[in-house]
Amino acid sequence: MKSLNTELLMCDAENFRIDYVINPYMHTGRQPDRLAVLAEHEAIAKTHAAAGRTVRFMKSAPECPDMVYTANGALVAGGRAVLGAPPAPRRPEIPYVRAWLTAYGLEVHDAPYAFSGQGDALVCGPLLLAGHGQRTDRRMHAVLADLFGHEIVPLRTAGEQWYDLDLAVGVIDARTVAYCPQALEPESAARLHGLGLDLIEVSLEEAAGFALNLVSDGTTVTMTAGAPRFATTLRERGLDVVELDTTELRKGGGGVRCTALTLDHPAPGTRG
Repeated sequence: MKSLNTELLMCDAENFRIDYVINPYMHTGRQPDRLAVLAEHEAIAKTHAAAGRTVRFMKSAPECPDMVYTANGALVAGGRAVLGAPPAPRRPEIPYVRAWLTAYGLEVHDAPYAFSGQGDALVCGPLLLAGHGQRTDRRMHAVLADLFGHEIVPLRTAGEQWYDLDLAVGVIDARTVAYCPQALEPESAARLHGLGLDLIEVSLEEAAGFALNLVSDGTTVTMTAGAPRFATTLRERGLDVVELDTTELRKGGGGVRCTALTLDHPAPGTRG
């Protein structure tokens, strides 16, 4: 039964380009191929729809080359949203995100501290796996707990390669989490192990290729191609796995998960 990630917000890739450098993957001299990135993005959206997910779309703005990475714009759960507070070059995106989420009918809040939106806030049942140390100020965790009611699990990634938690950790369902041990600080890896979840370890090599930047609804996992061991593990667990090319999208430091903001996370204690 599908229970998560069934309603997603995506933003078109029409204006995607590398105008600045805010993560180790970005190089202004290595621009994405426009037609190729549009094809990648379209394939992701079509795959979500084929899996039975509802995909809603927001139009990108010419002055916002990273808007395709919609997940950083906010965290949404239980009819509420808290907006991202990204690095300075991406701040012009936030008014557009605010306008869309407000028109959609959500109660929208500002983030008082640096916050990478859903990139650093992964809902896992009643838990919120909450990244910090790179783009999110740990003081945001108390804000998120107050607004949404999840039990916060602070997880610090092991360096700027893992600038968002969704590069190091992927939620498969409310009881199953995939992660790369080397991508988390030892204390955070130990904290994750102490939750009683079913954990799937992913190699450093495959995680570095954005294998964990995935979208799962508990039945179908949509992920980047190039991680055969991880994909095989998921299939052995009875999951449908769709592997997609994200070569051009990764030039900006994002993959499948980065391009989709989940709109239907339930609040803790509700059925979803």
